Amino acid sequence: MKPIAISANNLTRYFGKTPTVRQVSFDLPVGTVTGLLGLNGAGKSTLIKMLMGLLAPTRGTCSVLGVDSTILTPSVRARIGYTIEGHFAYGSMTVRDSEQLQSDSFPNWNPTLFQNTIDRFGIRPTARIRTLSRGQRAGVSIALTMSSIPELLILDDPALGLDPVSRRALNETILEFMEDDSRTVLLSSHLLDDIERVTDRVLVMVDGRILVNSTVSAFLERVSIWSCDTSGETRQVPCVPGLIHAYQTGRRLTMAVVDVDQESEAAMVRIGGPSLSRSDSSFDECVVAYLSRSRSSHSFLGNSATATSTR
Repeated sequence: MKPIAISANNLTRYFGKTPTVRQVSFDLPVGTVTGLLGLNGAGKSTLIKMLMGLLAPTRGTCSVLGVDSTILTPSVRARIGYTIEGHFAYGSMTVRDSEQLQSDSFPNWNPTLFQNTIDRFGIRPTARIRTLSRGQRAGVSIALTMSSIPELLILDDPALGLDPVSRRALNETILEFMEDDSRTVLLSSHLLDDIERVTDRVLVMVDGRILVNSTVSAFLERVSIWSCDTSGETRQVPCVPGLIHAYQTGRRLTMAVVDVDQESEAAMVRIGGPSLSRSDSSFDECVVAYLSRSRSSHSFLGNSATATSTR
């Protein structure tokens, strides 16, 4: 059994009387790439800040690399690469100056990796940070983070605002980084196709809770998409065991169901009769079904979301 790189146990954070992260528990094994998905305001960045020891939990505990996140020492932090949204860097410095500043703090600094990464993003070492495009600044940030050779890489929305070429360079860099199976990545993103391409696990966060904790393959196997014709507008779908989300387009009703069985299929047959059909599940359809639960005014559902947890 692989050791655990990141662990959360009943992790909860309130701001005033408002819960932002609610009773979150999960373990991420060493050697995995996990995608953290959720709408804006779902609690992803707050969760990451608690994992990094930058924000104290209201209740619960979390640890990274076997150390409680509230007592991370400089030596432990040196084993973690952390990139925040926005890719902060000193605009007056050149790319090479930025490397020199960063490398002085990391004894295992890999200059070849740094050069290869900025080459992938088309960045000149002599360029000043303020002259770079957003995608190139992201490249510098990723290069600075990865070249310290961290055991754990935590990326908070690194692809935000990047063009397709820069996104591809980012994905290639992550995949190359993970060729060493002793490394672990937690990647927060809104880009579902990127998450599907580079990750092997997924956490889906809705309204501060983790509703999906699964390998990508098991997630796709367990969630199925069904559709049927209806006689008119459906205000609320009758009880279907395992129903995650449903929406109607014209007279066509589409339902996403987890762990479908004879009981749930029979319930859907009662709704759609012979018009009921099952279609292949795509990753984005399955994720969006869970994310849609936080927008209940646009959902046909009245009960709480069904969680999916697969080790």
